[in-house]
Amino acid sequence: MRLFRFRSFAFSHITLTGSSLFLPRRNLLKPFLAFLLLFSLLCGIGYAKDPQQPAQHEANKARLLAYLIRNNLETKHFTHKKIDDKVSEAAFGLYLKQLDYQKRILLMADVNSLRNFSKLMDNEMNSGNLELPVRGSAILSARASSVHKMVKDILSEDFDFSAKESLETDFEKIEYCKDDQELRERWRKILKYEMLHQYLNQTEETAFAAAEAQKLKDRETDKKSSEDKDPRRTARDKVLKAYDLFFSRISREKEDEHYERFFNAVAHTFDPHTDYMPPTNKEDFDISMRGSLEGIGATLKEEEGQIKVVAVMAGSPASRQGQLQAEDIILKVGEGANEPVPISGMRVQDAVKLIRGKKGTEVRLTIRKPDDKVLTISIVRDVIQIEDTFVKSAVIKDNETGDAFGYLKIPSFYRDFEGTSNGNKGRNVTDDVRAAFTNVQAQGVKGLILDLRNNGGGALTDAVRIAGLFIKTGPVVQVKSGIDTITTLSDDLPEIMYDGPLVILVNTISASASEILAGALQNYGRAVIIGGEHTHGKGTVQTILNLDNNLPFENMEAYKPLGALKLTIQKFYRINGDSTQYRGVVPDIVLPDVLSGLKTGEQYLDFALPWDTVKPVAYTPYSKCKPAMSGLQEKSRSRVKSSQQFIDLEKQAARLAEKKKNTLRSLNIEDVRREIEESRRDKEKDLKAPHSQPNADKGPKTPDEKREDFLKAVSDDPYVKEAMSVMGDMIAADPSCLTTAAN
Repeated sequence: MRLFRFRSFAFSHITLTGSSLFLPRRNLLKPFLAFLLLFSLLCGIGYAKDPQQPAQHEANKARLLAYLIRNNLETKHFTHKKIDDKVSEAAFGLYLKQLDYQKRILLMADVNSLRNFSKLMDNEMNSGNLELPVRGSAILSARASSVHKMVKDILSEDFDFSAKESLETDFEKIEYCKDDQELRERWRKILKYEMLHQYLNQTEETAFAAAEAQKLKDRETDKKSSEDKDPRRTARDKVLKAYDLFFSRISREKEDEHYERFFNAVAHTFDPHTDYMPPTNKEDFDISMRGSLEGIGATLKEEEGQIKVVAVMAGSPASRQGQLQAEDIILKVGEGANEPVPISGMRVQDAVKLIRGKKGTEVRLTIRKPDDKVLTISIVRDVIQIEDTFVKSAVIKDNETGDAFGYLKIPSFYRDFEGTSNGNKGRNVTDDVRAAFTNVQAQGVKGLILDLRNNGGGALTDAVRIAGLFIKTGPVVQVKSGIDTITTLSDDLPEIMYDGPLVILVNTISASASEILAGALQNYGRAVIIGGEHTHGKGTVQTILNLDNNLPFENMEAYKPLGALKLTIQKFYRINGDSTQYRGVVPDIVLPDVLSGLKTGEQYLDFALPWDTVKPVAYTPYSKCKPAMSGLQEKSRSRVKSSQQFIDLEKQAARLAEKKKNTLRSLNIEDVRREIEESRRDKEKDLKAPHSQPNADKGPKTPDEKREDFLKAVSDDPYVKEAMSVMGDMIAADPSCLTTAAN
């Protein structure tokens, strides 16, 4: 056996001689046993890749990854949780969801055979002998091949579109099929549903009734031509081609993809933001941090076997198109005129590869909205320039009083760390907020709105610095490490940029640094927070560990690149001691919000870290401009009740909540036709919703046109209008709000 050359270890005078084992002193016993475990786990790994044994090389690489991931999770994650039977059972549930979340490939017998591993995943992580991903890969591949033949057979038959039957679309409400007959019936309904939508959507840009009339005319005048152009046959061909691609992708899966599923299942039991990132995914992360890539400008995540939109970057092609939004599920991806590929069950990095492409090319996404409406949207890829993601400002007027107010849209807490490291002053959100405020202040505004809606966070340092622009000095946030050390980050500069009426707008997408800023200014009594029921509740800090830098032995270069581990290492707490984790920030004034019915936020994620508290820190509440909050709330409620915009939003939220409850989908053609027509009618409504992009489908716009659209969207936004009214109430209740204090 070839021995590895050790990297520096805290072990000395350890001798292995034949069957004799000389143990070190008691205080070295635990590290010594850890060393033995490491040695036994890795001693079978060769460090030179043998081209004749690629499978063995991948197994050895997975064994090495098992050690690195387990060691870093247990020692560096915030919770310091141990990978034991409890973690194993939880991880197995997640692994099964990744393998076949929609329960349309595996049979119950397959699941039961895999369930034998439910308490063994911890053992496999410890030993490095990963049997579950190998077994899962083999079972999925064999079963998928069988199901593919079943799908072809079903599609060779005719469907009765007039029958009254339904398909359950909530996979939590169904079980795995017990036999092939039951699975065939499930697929019959799935394929019928796909056929109906494909059939009724073939002329998407033409009114459905006119298209159907023309097809009917063709059939009456030319029967043979009708057979060649039969829309049902065309729909069937498209559905079959899509599923041919789907099953082909499964058949091409490599074992390393199954190892990745295994590792991520374990990682996600620690918390939803802890991930194993294979080399390609790490590259995607690096690109996203730089803020410029060719694509559509959407952040995606894999959730229970589906690809979900986390956020849409401001100014991106997706944002300009206007229909793709956070919480949408991407079902299929099509390149130009090519047949779309189903991506359910696909790894997120593979989905990204399909969606990303060269500037000027078209990608078509079939998406399912939170209310289960299915749309196909077209987005022209472009180079995503971060120029459009910077702070934007406007001066808006209250139509009733004529008062002017400043509006600052902060899309993220950006900071060019690379520019700073090169000796230049990289662009950052704090400086841009200063500049934008100076611009609006010169126009005599009576109040200021900071819009943090859809702001997913960014640089913590800028959340602290921007808070400091509105208070004299004091603590802003507490940061707790995994070893219970608490650090308080404070504003130490007595300068105040602005001391007048201040409102902050938030929603359930506002997360991380956004919540720190809103929470701090709420605690100080410096700003009135307005939004939905709560912010996202993402109160944790992640770091990226490059696993290539964590190799336990030298001479293991053949296994690089290993990827990275993104893991949670810290937790945020407000200055009053409350965590922003899980609960988020509860606004002072709660307004109707369509997103409120979507169960969006940290509290709805599996294995989210809990809300808790630490000791509060001393701070001095802001003394100026403090009208009674109860009075502001009552006046706001009165306005909302009489606002048609908010009445419509409440109705939309209620409809959405009701649709989320009803997960059965009709397979009757008339019912589906009504659903599609309703979706088409709603398209225009969606594009007119707050913060959508007006005229989004008309292609590239000049800077002046973009500016005009931005100003119109802000002026028409009911949340912005209400923010102005609240500031008017603040000024009326306490005129001293308008006096300027000496800095």
